[in-house]
Amino acid sequence: MRLGMYLEFFLTENKYPSQSLRFSRMMPRKRRQLIPLNAVQSKPDFSPADTSGSLTVVLDGNSSPISSKYFCEEKRTSSRLGTDFFNQPCISLAKSFLGQILVHKLPDGRELQGRIVETEAYLGGEDEASHSKGGKQTARNAAMFMKPGTLYVYQIYGIYFCMNVSSQGAGAAVLLRSLEPLQGLDTMRQLRSAHRKGSAKPLKDWQLCNGPSKLCQALDINKSFDQKDLIHDPAIWMEPGSEALEQAVVTAARIGVNYGGEWAQKPLRFYIQGNKCVSVIDKKVEREHGAVL
Repeated sequence: MRLGMYLEFFLTENKYPSQSLRFSRMMPRKRRQLIPLNAVQSKPDFSPADTSGSLTVVLDGNSSPISSKYFCEEKRTSSRLGTDFFNQPCISLAKSFLGQILVHKLPDGRELQGRIVETEAYLGGEDEASHSKGGKQTARNAAMFMKPGTLYVYQIYGIYFCMNVSSQGAGAAVLLRSLEPLQGLDTMRQLRSAHRKGSAKPLKDWQLCNGPSKLCQALDINKSFDQKDLIHDPAIWMEPGSEALEQAVVTAARIGVNYGGEWAQKPLRFYIQGNKCVSVIDKKVEREHGAVL
């Protein structure tokens, strides 16, 4: 019934002005407010207001919307650790690394992520177990003398790689010993399997990154990463752990540095107590001295 009344109004608006006036008085106030806009839109010379910037829709061949700035997902921006974090004394940085997330973004866009659970500090010139002992700088260890946050990647036994991060102090750096794998585990397993014998048993999750060379294999880290900058490099960086580190941190002797004399026994290895991904548990230290924060 109402539709018929409105139609009658538009048909008689110009021919019988008095009837139009009479009809408008019968309409609710909100309906009368729409008449001027409807009248303007009915004119042939009506041009819509400029809406550029309010909504952008791209159409494909089938005239279906495929993108809109209002419906596109916002790109993730990582809260990567910066200069202030890496610019610490070596021992302090080695402890601070525990719980942080190491990320390697592969060329195809996939990300491999692991939480750092074990580190070792190498203090530079005075440290007889360090590659920079005596303050000697070479082409191999140049990254150890670069700004904090620079990767030092070297090869051992001619086939394996180890990854370190420079800190404050000339020639000082932190070795990343073990990670707890978080993302891209299937890819990590494939990368690790490529370096193992065909008959070897499938690796369990905690075995993927539980050693310095293992984590390099799992994250596809090689010599090409040497001297890369964790602060700015687009392919590799560190992010803060999602939660504050609440587990106890064990301080123990470093592994495999017997050539360092008395420095081999220095308590410069740090790991998260109770984490299964740690490469070597020092039960004696945990039992006799307990863990220290």
